Amino acid sequence: MSLGAEKAGVDVQVAVEMDPYAAQTYKVNHPKTRVIVKDISQIEDLGCKVPKGVVTVLFGGPPCQGFSISNRRTRSISNPGNWLFKEFIRIAYLWEPEWIVLENVKGIAQLNHGEFLKTIIKSFRGLGYACSWFTLCASDFGVPQIRNRFFMIGSRSGIHVTAPQKSNGKIVTVDDAIGDLPALHNGANIDNMAYRRKANNNYAKGLRDGLNYCTGNLVSKNSDAVVERYSFIRQGGNWEDIPDEFMSTYADKKRCHTGIYRRLLATKPSVVIGNYRKNMLIHPFEDRGLSVREAARLQSFPDSYVFCGNLGAQQQQVGNAVPPKLSEVVFRHILELENG
Repeated sequence: MSLGAEKAGVDVQVAVEMDPYAAQTYKVNHPKTRVIVKDISQIEDLGCKVPKGVVTVLFGGPPCQGFSISNRRTRSISNPGNWLFKEFIRIAYLWEPEWIVLENVKGIAQLNHGEFLKTIIKSFRGLGYACSWFTLCASDFGVPQIRNRFFMIGSRSGIHVTAPQKSNGKIVTVDDAIGDLPALHNGANIDNMAYRRKANNNYAKGLRDGLNYCTGNLVSKNSDAVVERYSFIRQGGNWEDIPDEFMSTYADKKRCHTGIYRRLLATKPSVVIGNYRKNMLIHPFEDRGLSVREAARLQSFPDSYVFCGNLGAQQQQVGNAVPPKLSEVVFRHILELENG
C-alpha cells in the first residue's frame, strides 16, 4: 500500500511492521520512512508531528487470513486475528487523521453475516468519519491478476467516496507481465539475472524502469514426483488434469482444492497470487513454480523493489501484498477528491 500511496503523492512518514523480514524489506525500499518494528498493540504514540494545515491519512490492512473465503480453518469470530482491526481503530482515535484507508479481502464484508463490517463502520462513524466502502478487482485497473480487495474509506470532512472508475486500457495478461523474465528451472537459486528478452509491452517496460537485470529469480525446489505432475497440466488447468496413478499420495484426489496445481493461462490475467508456493501455481510454459520476481510482476511491483529474508519469507511478503498499482488508484482517487 505504501508504494502505491507514494506514487500517488502521499508522503509516508511512519510504518508499523512487526515481522522482521517484512520490516527489513520495507526499510530497504522506503528509506525515508521511519519503520517501527513492533506489535501494533504496544504502540501508544506514532511520534509523527504534522505541520499545521497538512492533510493526514492513516492506512493499512489488518491481518486478513481470518476473513478470507478460501480459509475454512480459521474463518470465524473465534480467530483472534480477526479482531486486530480494533488496533487500527485505536490508532485512528489517538492520531485523528483526516483520512482513513482500510484494506482487506472481500470476505470481511461477509463473515458472520456482515457483523464485522458493521462493527468497523460503527466504530469509525463514532470517531466522526463519513464511511464509504467498495470492492475492486485488480485486473480492472491494469494489474495482471484477478484479485478482489475490499477498501473502506473514512473522511473527517464528511466526504463520501465512490469507487474509482475502471481503467479503459486493455487487460494485462500473464505473458505481458512475465514473458521477458529469465528462463528458470525447478529450484532456481541465482538471485540476480539478465532479462530473457526485450520488453514488448508497456506494462513490462514500466516495471523494468530502465534496468537490464532483475533480482528475485528464486524458485522453490519441488520433488521429482511433483514436477512430473506439472507436466500433465494444460494452461488454465489444475490437479484434475493429473492422472490418478500420479496422485496416489493423496487420500482422495477429488477433495483437492481447485486452486492446487494451477497452471497459469498466458493469455489471461493470473489467478490470485496468495500463498503461491503452497498452492503450487505453475509457470504457463515451464514445469516449475513461480519465481519471486514473476509473482511480484503479477502483483505489479517494479523490478527495482527488493525482497529480503529467506525464500519462504520473500514468497509470503509478495503474496500478502496489495498490488501497488491498485493502491495507487485508490490514493489518487482520494487526493483528487481532497484537492477538488
